[in-house]
Amino acid sequence: MGSSFGQLFRITTFGESHGGGVGVVIDGCPPRIAVSDADIQRELGRRRPGQSSIVTQRDEPDRAEILSGVFDGQTLGTPIAILVRNQDADPEAYKKIVNIFRPSHADYTYEAKYGIRNWQGGGRASARETIGRVAAGAIARLVLRKMFPEFDLVAYVTQIHEVIANINSRHVTAADVERTPVRCPDEAAAKIMMQLIDRIRQQGDSVGGTIECVVRGVDAGLGEPVFDKLEADLAKAMLSLPATKGFEIGSGFGATRMTGSSHNDQFEMRDGRVRTTTNYSGGVQGGITNGEDIVFRVAFKPTSTIAREQQTVTTEHEPASIAARGRHDPCVLPRGVPIVEAMAALVVCDHALRQRAMMLQSK
Repeated sequence: MGSSFGQLFRITTFGESHGGGVGVVIDGCPPRIAVSDADIQRELGRRRPGQSSIVTQRDEPDRAEILSGVFDGQTLGTPIAILVRNQDADPEAYKKIVNIFRPSHADYTYEAKYGIRNWQGGGRASARETIGRVAAGAIARLVLRKMFPEFDLVAYVTQIHEVIANINSRHVTAADVERTPVRCPDEAAAKIMMQLIDRIRQQGDSVGGTIECVVRGVDAGLGEPVFDKLEADLAKAMLSLPATKGFEIGSGFGATRMTGSSHNDQFEMRDGRVRTTTNYSGGVQGGITNGEDIVFRVAFKPTSTIAREQQTVTTEHEPASIAARGRHDPCVLPRGVPIVEAMAALVVCDHALRQRAMMLQSK
């Protein structure tokens, strides 16, 4: 059950890090949505390893194979299955630690839950599972662009460790983000971030940071009251990603230092529409979009796999030490950007289809 996400636009991901491949099955995608291999490949290319010196050097082309649900360049309305084969898997590299629980990994918890685990690179708990999410997110974007002509979605790195960028969410573009390998539109901050990541990598350590995401051009009215609030589903989507530890929308925790009179988003009429003069709500009020930009942030912890020696225990509960050898990200943030975008697209697409279904039923 834990491998499926969404209600009307529903995805199920499958596969392990060092198995035959990973992928996704998408159910509920509307028919006659134009889809090309390039649409999916573009997003997978942004997520793939080996993009620069500051990410893991695992050499995977991550080529998507559309197995079903698309014919003659259009979706059929039937389940879409997408497979990405693993080509640079190295399960033998993990044989030396088969009986060791790696600190802050899911090794111990998976064994505690299931009584068995795939010790080859973390198996299902590996971030390689997110390939299916990114592929599905690429299709969700296409659905949203057809439903909302002004739809736009962009995520970017705002902080790595103690380096904080200066970015205006109202004006940042995808081109701005892709201008630097670290995917931070503030080029001065990006340069310092890259130097920091490289230094941390040489020290055998890792760092975390924050990704901000903005969704533009979405109508008011998306989201459900009480349990299925849009921000609640966004929070679940983001915290389901590997290495995430925090979520906030709009003013977030900063609202605790404000008064109601300074925090309230007052209404006005602008261009014939109800608008707000500020956007501390992050585009969502009462769990429902108000037509303003949806703005949220996701906190990522430092990568658990590091080259420094750490203390742990074995599956036999004996003390042991471990130091990673091989390929891993010293910072997950640059490759996390397209994954955050994908999950945001999945949530908004699902709620857009739910809203459309409700309006059709009410006619």
